[in-house]
Amino acid sequence: MATFVLVHGGGHGGWCYQQVARRLRAAGHEVHCPTLTGLGERAHLLNADIDLDTHIQDVVALMTFEGLEDVILVGHSYGGMVITGVADRAAERIRELVYLDAAHPRDGESLEIVAPAQMEPTRAMGRTVDGIELVMWPFPGMAGFFGITDPADVAWTEARLTPHPWKCFGQPLRLKNGDAAFALPRTNINCTQALQNSPDEARARQMDGHRNFEIDTGHDLMITEPEAVATMLMEVAD
Repeated sequence: MATFVLVHGGGHGGWCYQQVARRLRAAGHEVHCPTLTGLGERAHLLNADIDLDTHIQDVVALMTFEGLEDVILVGHSYGGMVITGVADRAAERIRELVYLDAAHPRDGESLEIVAPAQMEPTRAMGRTVDGIELVMWPFPGMAGFFGITDPADVAWTEARLTPHPWKCFGQPLRLKNGDAAFALPRTNINCTQALQNSPDEARARQMDGHRNFEIDTGHDLMITEPEAVATMLMEVAD
């Protein structure tokens, strides 16, 4: 059986993988769904120092202290930034990377650079509280932004979203070990609409995996299509 570490995107927490994790565990796999510092149930740890490096270290520390090896490391959205950094720092613990409708950064790129069309309006709607620039402030109907339409899923999601520190999106990824992160096998699971709307360079990255899957659903595909996502992840494990 495989070991999965599922990393969430901006404004979310490990909670967003509940339905996927339940299916993977039922099939006998080991699954970890960490919540990144300052988000979800760890929102009380919010501080001005949280950035992309903080979140990379969150996941590296999890794998180190849990003694995880041969990990299938999955990142959704902003989580693609995080798992790329984790792969740079702990490649020896990782079996494969899975980008779940995620950012595909290169060295020196921030999420602001990778996805300017999304990040510019996101920052414009931010607020500074206690010296911390926060974006993705939850609002009624925000689940629709993530492609969630089922009323029960909308209510469940909107009750759990939290603001996200802008520094995480503005800080460039700095790779310390050359091409180590890109030497690992990778799978892309893309949402159809995002793939269709991506500029050519972004689309090329979304399709550069050893395996490329596509699901016709909204951006939060682990909530809208958990069965399909779990099935694809188990195919990666096999």
